[in-house]
Amino acid sequence: MKVIINKYIPPKGYLAITLFGLVFAKRELGKEESNHEAIHIRQGNEMLWIFFYLFYVIEWLIRLIQYRDKAKAYYNISFEREAYSNQHNLNYLNTRKWYSWVKYIYNDGTITNN
Repeated sequence: MKVIINKYIPPKGYLAITLFGLVFAKRELGKEESNHEAIHIRQGNEMLWIFFYLFYVIEWLIRLIQYRDKAKAYYNISFEREAYSNQHNLNYLNTRKWYSWVKYIYNDGTITNN
């Protein structure tokens, strides 16, 4: 995983962002933070990146309407739910099945922050 450390990307309030397989970060990432971004890389690869971003934005808009709160909308995007739920399991990507993020679309609970 290629990590580019800089002060411009990601936007203020975020530590890292994955763009087409490259990770841009404000500082060196810890193991769990790296795992979180590696999960996004796997998601993006399986959705050919353009569909990942398309679905990500559409789901964020739906969640924004649903929760009327930007932070809750972000944390409840299925891709983020999968990444946050599994970032502590450093072996997750070795056992992860394709399109595992789908099971996070419908959930009885919400993730409000992390």
